[in-house]
Amino acid sequence: MPSVLALFAHPDDIEFVAAGTLLLLQRQGWDIHYCNLANGCCGSTVTDRDTTAAIRLEESKRAAQLLGAQHYPPICDDLDLFYNATNLAKVAAIVRHARPSIVLTHSPVDYMEDHMETCRLAVTAAFSRGVPNFKTDPPVPSFDSEIALYHAQPHGNRSPLGDVVAPHFVVEIDSVVEQKRAMLECHQSQQQWLAASQNLNSYLQAMLDLGKEVSEIAGCRGQYAEGWRQHWHLGFAGRGFDPLGETLREWIS
Repeated sequence: MPSVLALFAHPDDIEFVAAGTLLLLQRQGWDIHYCNLANGCCGSTVTDRDTTAAIRLEESKRAAQLLGAQHYPPICDDLDLFYNATNLAKVAAIVRHARPSIVLTHSPVDYMEDHMETCRLAVTAAFSRGVPNFKTDPPVPSFDSEIALYHAQPHGNRSPLGDVVAPHFVVEIDSVVEQKRAMLECHQSQQQWLAASQNLNSYLQAMLDLGKEVSEIAGCRGQYAEGWRQHWHLGFAGRGFDPLGETLREWIS
């Protein structure tokens, strides 16, 4: 089966901006790989770091099970997601293990550094897939096939300066939005954190509101959508290689 790798920063990031697209790919027979690079240890004001990380790991595993995805463990703590050789070797090993045709990751410009550093790591790790002299941690053999990278909408659908970010295209997700909601609901610890840190009364409603806004930005027929921008092909695939667009053309606006 063709495979797709979702590489995002924290537990619940995938559910907010990418789970609908992954669910539709899964319905089309794709093998789903699910990875949050950070362990979520800073995502609480009431439990300590180790307890928080353990809770969030179990929440992410439950969400991945609902997706039927292979779950990868995190590589570092929150706010330790730096673009460096140590982290790159670990992320490159994940890419080589998954052997994806599609990599989904964060926007290059987003509201926090963990998201942007994850994006940088994902892009270079995908680039290094066919570089046998680059050694991964743990060692995984290189492979040489085309990869298409797609960047999700930034948190809030806006840049850090508040400018609306318009996607290249959107995937309409009305048919899977309840499953997406169920996946996000696995991350119940985040109701407390998001209420305390971002004044979100309901993280589930926040996800739905963001999906509605993406649909409105793109002028979709449906009520909910996820937005994507495709990374430039150079170094990753031939011009015009767009497996996401080809597979989900029925749901794309």
